Amino acid sequence: MTKAASSVEIHKLKKELEVLEQKKGKGTELVSLYIPPKKKIYDVISQMRDEYSQASNIKSARTRKNVQSALEIIMQRLKTIKEVPENGIVMFVGTIPRGTKDKMEIYMINPPEEVVTYIYHCNSQFYLDTIRDMLSEKGTYGLLVVDRSEATIGFLKGKRVEIAKHINSNVPRKHGRGGQSQRRFERLIEIAAHEYFKKVGEQASNVFMNTPDLKGVLLGGPGPTKEFFYNEGYLHHEIQKKIIDVIDTSYTDEFGITELVDNAKELFRDLDVTKEKNLVQRFLKEVVKDNGLAAYGETEIRQCLTKGAVDTLLVSEDVESFRVVITCSSCDYRTDKTVKNVKEYENTLSTKKCPSCGEMGLGVDEFKSTLDEFTEMVDSTGARIEVISSETEEGQQLKAFGGLAAILRYRS
Repeated sequence: MTKAASSVEIHKLKKELEVLEQKKGKGTELVSLYIPPKKKIYDVISQMRDEYSQASNIKSARTRKNVQSALEIIMQRLKTIKEVPENGIVMFVGTIPRGTKDKMEIYMINPPEEVVTYIYHCNSQFYLDTIRDMLSEKGTYGLLVVDRSEATIGFLKGKRVEIAKHINSNVPRKHGRGGQSQRRFERLIEIAAHEYFKKVGEQASNVFMNTPDLKGVLLGGPGPTKEFFYNEGYLHHEIQKKIIDVIDTSYTDEFGITELVDNAKELFRDLDVTKEKNLVQRFLKEVVKDNGLAAYGETEIRQCLTKGAVDTLLVSEDVESFRVVITCSSCDYRTDKTVKNVKEYENTLSTKKCPSCGEMGLGVDEFKSTLDEFTEMVDSTGARIEVISSETEEGQQLKAFGGLAAILRYRS
């Protein structure tokens, strides 16, 4: 069984994919290589030698040279690998134009899922479709909440809950008349209810059957109505077979759909949407307590990480910053700072004097992604780090705390 990628690894890979999408060669000289885990390294090296020989037929001397250089680098890298990792190997190698100079760039990717098909691809852009597919949301769950007054149809797509349709009922309520009038009225009510349930079943079945990646359906609602709806088979038999659970909810509107997902936590415990929801809610509960086990803001979190007090660090996927080390070329001045954009910050330093010696010698000596730095700090203390999607309600709540929060082991 292949190892599942962590939220941090997925986040970093998405960022790297954004960079790779911008890379373009002058000719068909960018090489993409996908190696499945069962593929023998010596077989791949042998195939790269064949590709190297065939590249000698390329008419453009520049393209020929760049393709062969890329293949040489790939073969050198492969010779250092004894066996293919459990998810396989993905390599992107090629010459990228940079103004008046060209630069050979090499990317080794740890795929988040197992590489199934061996691919060698040479073009003016890297072949990224396979990686994109691995990062795409897998599967959709249908959601249906129903009672005698209304029904709502929705979807759970990855981390997002979407509303597809709302249906109001015209089923009259029961009245207190007696005798034959009451029995006749009750028959009319049941006929109206049957027609309403039939309409809900047809519309829900139509929506769900036109969803190609439907993994299952959750059915919910208050009282026994949902069980009646299920047992009477109002849904199409193909959709009926996809129902994975019937769950109690208090509402049958948009809130009912959200409640249905919340009440299905046990079913979705392995899905990111529930894991993220639980983590953020746990943090929020600690925030409102006196001396609760919560911290937020970069300064406070750094202090807690240094003391080993962090249990789980939560980072919004929208938080993008870098930790830069600033030095002075005229003296021993040295400090560090978190900035949003390294290049823009470097430009501001060129107009500032050193606070120690007063000379115009400030510059960025080194920098690192804040996420990388926090990951190293977390790893050294046995804590864990989770990147939280900004698409969910909980993700938006986390952004209100600067996109950076921590659940603590103890109050430091």
